[in-house]
Amino acid sequence: METGDDSYRELVENQLDFIVKFSPEGRLLYVNLSYCELVGKTNEELVGSIFMPVTERQYADVIATQMVRLFRPPYACYVEQWMQTKKGMRCISWSAKSLRDGTDTVRAIIATGRDITGSKQQEKAIQKRDRELMLVVESGKQMYYSHTTGHVMDYVSPRIRKLLGCRPCAGKRLWTDYLSKNPANTAGLERTLRAIESGRREPPYRLEFVSGNGGTVWVEVNEIPVLKDGKTVAIAGSLVDVTEKKQVEEGLAEAEILLKGTRNLLLGGS
Repeated sequence: METGDDSYRELVENQLDFIVKFSPEGRLLYVNLSYCELVGKTNEELVGSIFMPVTERQYADVIATQMVRLFRPPYACYVEQWMQTKKGMRCISWSAKSLRDGTDTVRAIIATGRDITGSKQQEKAIQKRDRELMLVVESGKQMYYSHTTGHVMDYVSPRIRKLLGCRPCAGKRLWTDYLSKNPANTAGLERTLRAIESGRREPPYRLEFVSGNGGTVWVEVNEIPVLKDGKTVAIAGSLVDVTEKKQVEEGLAEAEILLKGTRNLLLGGS
């Protein structure tokens, strides 16, 4: 007849997760069948060996720092370990908890592990795709941003940060904090407010910002409201630096005025 201990052992041995028990000194006291199959060794070979052997110093330091928590509150930790297995290098996530006696002395540690290599590879692929996408985005003329309906900056592209001299400790959270005192900015602010209120896209407009070196830059703004359940929850848009274009336009306007004045003088003189 099967005893309760036999049923428990059968349950543990047939878990897909890896289950190990090791001493405070790090020597394995118990390993289940799944862990044996993972590393390609027998129970006899593993029991008594060092758990989580690592060779890279930096990687070892990270694991050691986390495992210190097993010997003080909360007496538990979570670590990720890249290790050599029968299937090659795999990333195993371990959740460990200490077994203590009445004086809170750790007598052993139980850890359960799971192979998360697939999710790690997917995460790495997503990060690679995001970097490539960001490279494409940052290669064009447009510089992208988003802000809340309260004008708090959500996302500001690196090029905008460079253009305006955005510094993390500058104390400026609102995008309006970077505007100059030019009265021409009023019309742009009104368009943003209308877009937030109506949920409809406004025509492009220009703003003058104060740059990081104390000068000013002109940008052309294209933005669109982000809606949720028919209500504006954010504004997303792009900027194009038109400072030089603005200077050329102003120069042409001044030249036109000068030319008109000269023409009038010539006509009056005749």
